[in-house]
Amino acid sequence: MTRFSPSVVAAVLALSASACRPDEVDRAAKARIFSPEDPPKVVASAAEKLNPQDVADNPRVARRILSMDAAEVTERLGPHAYTATITTEWTGAQNSGSNRLTETRTFRAGPGGVGGDFHGVMENSRDQGLEVMRVGGKVYARNRYGVFRQRLRDRGMAERTRSELTGAIRDMDVLFRDRLHLAAQGTVTYEGRTAWRYQVSLGPEGNTGTQPVVLPALATPKGGRDETTRRRLAFFEHRVPQSLSGEVFVDAATSVVLKVRLDGRVSVPANDAAGLAELRMVLESAVTEIGKDPKLQAPENFLPDADKPQGIADALDRFGIPRNKPEGSTPGAAPAPEDPPDEP
Repeated sequence: MTRFSPSVVAAVLALSASACRPDEVDRAAKARIFSPEDPPKVVASAAEKLNPQDVADNPRVARRILSMDAAEVTERLGPHAYTATITTEWTGAQNSGSNRLTETRTFRAGPGGVGGDFHGVMENSRDQGLEVMRVGGKVYARNRYGVFRQRLRDRGMAERTRSELTGAIRDMDVLFRDRLHLAAQGTVTYEGRTAWRYQVSLGPEGNTGTQPVVLPALATPKGGRDETTRRRLAFFEHRVPQSLSGEVFVDAATSVVLKVRLDGRVSVPANDAAGLAELRMVLESAVTEIGKDPKLQAPENFLPDADKPQGIADALDRFGIPRNKPEGSTPGAAPAPEDPPDEP
C-alpha cells in the first residue's frame, strides 16, 4: 500500500478547496443577482398591522396612521377617491384686517397599488392650481388654465404631488406640533365599512410618538434674510397651538383615515419679524368610492416634453412680434461687426 507524506495530502486538499471555492462564490453571486427584488418599502409598510383601537393610547400608532402616505393608502384600500377643502385665515394686529384662502383638492387612484394610475387636482380661491396625471406609467401635468404637457423625465414629481395632495391631516398635525389628540367614541358605518370614530382635541406637550429630527443650521445670506423669510421662520419657530377640535374616522380593516373634520387656531406672539398674529385653519376631507376603478385615461391633447422652453423668443413669436435679425443671418448667430468709419 502506497503511503503519502502529510505534506502531499495537505497540498491535494488545498488544491481541491481552491478549485471548489470559485464555484461556490459564483453560485452565491448568481443567486444574489437573479433573486427576486425586494418589494418597495411602501408595500412592506402596507402589510404592517395597525390596530385602530390603539390610536387613543399609543402616540406612535396615532402618528403612524395620521402621517400615512398616499402610496400606502392606495396599497391598503385599492382604487378610491379623495376630496379635501382647506380654509386658512390670518388675522393680524387690531384693525389690520384678515387674509383668507380656500383650497380644494381632489384625487383619484386607480388599481395597481403604488405603481397604479392616478389623477390629482389642486385649486384655490385665488385662481391658482395644478393638475397631474399618471396613466400607463406616463405623466402629464399642467397649471390651472394651461395645456397638459407630457413629463418624460418626471423624476418623482408626480409621486411628490400625490403625497402633498392627500397629506392635509398630516400637515395639520405637524402645524400643531404633533399635538392632535384622538379619543375613541365607538364605531360607525361609513361607505358601507366599519370605522372607528375619534373626537379630536389639542393634546398636551410631551410624548408625541415621533423621533425629533435634527436638521443642520440654516445658511444665512451675506446681506441677511429678506423680510418674507424672516416672517416665515418666526412663525414656524414661535407658533403656539391654541385650540383644536373635530372628529376623525379610521377604517377598522385597513387603519386608513376615511373622514376628517378639524378646526384649530395657532397664534404667533409679537417678535422682531412681525407683530401678534393668529391663524385659523379648517379642514374637511373624505375618502369615497373605495374599490371602484375610475378608468383613468390620458388627456387627448397634450404638448410633448421639451428640453428647454423657448422663453422670450417663443413669446415674441406667439404675439406676432418680429425679431430684429441682420439680413441673411441665422437664428442664434452673432451679428457681424460693422466696418470702421473711414479716417479723414
